[in-house]
Amino acid sequence: MSPRRVVLRMALASLRFRAAASLATLVAVLVGCSLLIACGGLFETALSLDAQPQRLAAAPVVVTGSAGFKLPDEESQVVPYGERSGIPAGQLAQLASVPGVRQVVPDTTFAAVVVTGSGPQSADAPLAGHGWDSAALAPYSLVDGAPPHTPGQVVLDEASAQAAGVGTGGQVGIAVNGAPPRDFVVTGIAHADTVGPALFFSPADAQQFSVHPGTVDLAGIFPADGVDAGELAARIAERVPGLNVLTGADRGSAEFPGIDGAQLPLILLAGVFGGMVLVVMALVVSATISLTVRQRQQELALLRATGATPRQVHRMVLAETMVVAALGALAGLAGGRFIGAEIFSFTTGNGMLPPQLEFQQGIIAFGGGLVLSLAISFAAAWFAALPAARARPLQALVEASIPPAKVNDVRRFGAKVFAGVTVLLAVATLFMPVDIASAVCGPAVLTGSIAVALIGPELMAFVATRFGPLIRRVGGRDAVLAVINSRTRAVAFAAVLTPITLATAVALGNVYAETTQQHAIIGAYADQLRADAVVTSGTGAVSPALADAVRQAPGVGSVSPLVTSQGWIEEPYDGNGSDPGRLLGLDVRDANGVLATPVTSGSLGELTGETVALPEGIADDLDLKLGDQITMRLGDGAQAKVRIVALLDSPSGYPSIVLPAALLAPHTTSGVANRLLVRAADGQDAAAVVSAVTSATVNWPGATVGDSDAVTESFAASADIEAMIHYLLAVLAIAYAAIAAVNTLAVAVLSRRREFGVQRLAGARRGQVRSMLMIEGGILAVLGLVLGTGISLFTVIPMALSSGTIVPDGPLWVFLAVIAAVFLIVWPVTALSSRLAMRRSPIEAVTLPGQ
Repeated sequence: MSPRRVVLRMALASLRFRAAASLATLVAVLVGCSLLIACGGLFETALSLDAQPQRLAAAPVVVTGSAGFKLPDEESQVVPYGERSGIPAGQLAQLASVPGVRQVVPDTTFAAVVVTGSGPQSADAPLAGHGWDSAALAPYSLVDGAPPHTPGQVVLDEASAQAAGVGTGGQVGIAVNGAPPRDFVVTGIAHADTVGPALFFSPADAQQFSVHPGTVDLAGIFPADGVDAGELAARIAERVPGLNVLTGADRGSAEFPGIDGAQLPLILLAGVFGGMVLVVMALVVSATISLTVRQRQQELALLRATGATPRQVHRMVLAETMVVAALGALAGLAGGRFIGAEIFSFTTGNGMLPPQLEFQQGIIAFGGGLVLSLAISFAAAWFAALPAARARPLQALVEASIPPAKVNDVRRFGAKVFAGVTVLLAVATLFMPVDIASAVCGPAVLTGSIAVALIGPELMAFVATRFGPLIRRVGGRDAVLAVINSRTRAVAFAAVLTPITLATAVALGNVYAETTQQHAIIGAYADQLRADAVVTSGTGAVSPALADAVRQAPGVGSVSPLVTSQGWIEEPYDGNGSDPGRLLGLDVRDANGVLATPVTSGSLGELTGETVALPEGIADDLDLKLGDQITMRLGDGAQAKVRIVALLDSPSGYPSIVLPAALLAPHTTSGVANRLLVRAADGQDAAAVVSAVTSATVNWPGATVGDSDAVTESFAASADIEAMIHYLLAVLAIAYAAIAAVNTLAVAVLSRRREFGVQRLAGARRGQVRSMLMIEGGILAVLGLVLGTGISLFTVIPMALSSGTIVPDGPLWVFLAVIAAVFLIVWPVTALSSRLAMRRSPIEAVTLPGQ
């Protein structure tokens, strides 16, 4: 039999005697592989952005406006617009003239909500109004009645008609573009296998209600007989440039505007999460494998003493590890599909991603996760087996009894490098804008944890030596042996210390850095506005008539619509790239207006027509001054040449460009304002104004009035969605590290059966041995918490300073929960493992083989 086959047979045979260690390695690889495959699925979803069309399902080709903003400083990068980009009505004839086009069906969407005695229906999806011609895009079919031909007629979808309790020939109240509801005659009921309401009006009404005159939102293209949709799409793109031509699952992005905008968040989610999982997996798998190899030092030393070569020992350890790792990785294929689908479901269910987006997880995701998992396992086993394979037999036998806590020069140098990188990341953050700072200082929790993992044995020995007297005084007699074990078994304990430190650092660093940043963002944006009352509408739009009604309420000083969007300064280019600036649309010509940002020069009284109030920091960066004209690229892709009439002292990290609401609103998807900001007149009580505005809007269905806190809440809603992504990442990484801590701790305790048997033969009771183990676990837990907390500060403190504060912001219960979680991991696992380790009698434990 060849030496290689002998080594392989020995490796497979030895697995039977190390069930606990093999199980720990298998679980670590299984979970890591599952998470990597989940990340691959998220990335694949970002690349494909598949969303099956519903209301546009019958149109083989769908055409929309420009796909996005082509960055002036990039050759090919195009950033999707945040708002729906329309098609100029004049281009419809061009589309119809393309050879192979049988029919062009334009579609215009506007806010339309059925209003009953209980209020507006489906307020969460108010953009439901369309012209009847676009019903062919679903296709909708009439199950009763006739199409609407004259103004004042409407066709309802079956669900809306049933909810309103109305049939053909009846009347129904509909609020269009936030206006008071008016009665429409129901001429028909339509059916289609689609989700969401759809209200179809006559062509005359649809043209009147359109909030984007001169454009249509999209057009469905029907090919002539025998013409392939893909070929026709290519022909349209060539003949009518500048438009976005879609086929297949890509058509969903035309129906659901948030699809294209989900690409960057998904890529960031997959990239950040994948990088975090790779580092965590490398640390966890390395710690687990190193622990199992260290526990076999005596066995490996005996093999060397009986003639095995270093290469044979090394191969045997590699073979054992890779057999277990392969099983874990293969099991991770099933887990990756489940975890990936659950993560994606969580993000879509909580509003982080459009619910219509389809999760994609193909061969690339599964293959990539499998290869990376096996590569990490191989590298960890290869390095872990080196010391045992290279050691001289006699020396190895001595080290197997009392492994040295001292690490080699390579590990010590690596620890210094990663510690230096951690400090460098923290210091560099202080000189960066807050939006960049969050990405730079985040990896500090990982580099710091790597440094601890490399120098862990020496840290354990130092703590046991330096704080041993204190621990003995607190823990009593049972602590004496616990302190000695912490020093002499520093190498094994360091394998447990690594995941505890990592879990603590990731939990505290991610959560408190995010809460600090979000608090600063919400505060900065909300501080730019001031309002005593905030009016919103359940119809999805605030009409000018509602604003007039609010202005007439007693005690009201000024009323301004609030429009929010995103855009770029195109000329001179602001360089924001894929991160466009925030645009606020306001009516702030009143002296007692809703804009709280101080004006450093110019006057807000001139903010009307094609003008802009620019943050002073942006103006300085672009060398702009009062009176200069700039070209802006708005959220729907439209260009606007505006004149600077005021410079604002905006927060440096969170500036907002202020435009007249009348200029910005038509360039948003809804085309109208989404809320009203109300200021009390001089000398008027704010609470009384809220009450007066509430009374003035009582006859407006769906109108709600909030106090000044509603300004903050409007920004907090979007910020909370972004924060949830970071919380999700933290929870998954913490869970993985916690599983690793359980694995390594259980293996470390179970491997000491012979030691416990000797102690019991020497007179120690089970309770005394268990008490010793609980003190050892307490030392590990406290040290891991201290190190993890210290590492997290290199992320949290720089984030706080970059956000303009000194003390990090966040709930105290998170810190207390992390402390409780660590002890709930360490002590119960220690207690259970000790019970299993001492099931046998002392004599049996001492004579057991393979311990």
